[in-house]
Amino acid sequence: MRVTLKDIAEEAGVSLMTVSNVVNGNQAKVSAATIARVQEIIARRGYVPSASARSLTTRSSQLIGLLVPSGDDQSLVLSPHNVAVFGVLERRLRHHGYHLLFRGVSGAAEVDVALKSWNLDGAVLLGFLDEDVDHFEPPPGTPILALDSYSANPKTTGVRSDDFEGGRLAAAHLIEHGHRRVVFAGPAFSDIGVVRQRFEGFRAAHREAGLPWHESDQAVVDTAYEPGLDLGRSFHERHPEATAIFATADILAVGVIEGLHLAGLRVPEDVSVVGFDDIDIGRYVTPKLTTVAQDVVAKASTAVQILLAEIERSGVPGEPVVVGVELVSRASVAAATPR
Repeated sequence: MRVTLKDIAEEAGVSLMTVSNVVNGNQAKVSAATIARVQEIIARRGYVPSASARSLTTRSSQLIGLLVPSGDDQSLVLSPHNVAVFGVLERRLRHHGYHLLFRGVSGAAEVDVALKSWNLDGAVLLGFLDEDVDHFEPPPGTPILALDSYSANPKTTGVRSDDFEGGRLAAAHLIEHGHRRVVFAGPAFSDIGVVRQRFEGFRAAHREAGLPWHESDQAVVDTAYEPGLDLGRSFHERHPEATAIFATADILAVGVIEGLHLAGLRVPEDVSVVGFDDIDIGRYVTPKLTTVAQDVVAKASTAVQILLAEIERSGVPGEPVVVGVELVSRASVAAATPR
């Protein structure tokens, strides 16, 4: 049977309030001998505090929601990058005494329901479109932090990588290796957002080098392995003059490399490939993937610091934070081969 505070109090011969004070660290009016006796009984009997009871006492659930988009008929699928973010968030929050609640939501209204029904102290949004984040209305005093978001919603705080610089670094690296026709591969994008910023940085590198970029050198594909595989297989037919490709995610780039191999093209001798994220899989494929590295640990750790600070300030949003990126040069890029 579960050991209760009442059980501890009866064995120690003290009041229930005294035991509660010892458990919750309010020990100023409790003698050292009593504290030692209560703590010995707690350890021996394996008492574990009730999270729900503590929530009522402190008016804090110690729960942070990690909310990801998911329709009613969709399963929750996280990209490798988002899985890495999830891991860092959980470790950092656990270190501060918080629990991470993972939940899929279908829209702004369901975010509000999740925050209220689970009595969340705060929430992190991961993978939502900026158009969706624009409409989120958190309850007063409940902070929301949107990762990888460019939303101007004043009720949320954003933490993101420098996507513009990442796109610029990728294109500049390929241009330095003599590539003049580079395909930009990624999902469809609007006027704002992560992919838009990577695209603008990609275009900026071409302008800085005094080079044109052809709109036909854009491949609109979902961010997953299979679409990359299909793109690699058909790359020569769809982009006969291109000698390189920048994929906006490593998982997409890895699919492209395999598809190119299946089509009889060599990487990097025939086609150079650059990805974005620097997830582990890029080190395991052949050739090893040149990529733009996001500092996932810094991004997720910064998100935790900001969110906990906002909880202390009763949900006052802070300014957006941008985390730097860097190019990691490996074996998937070589000098351009004339076509």
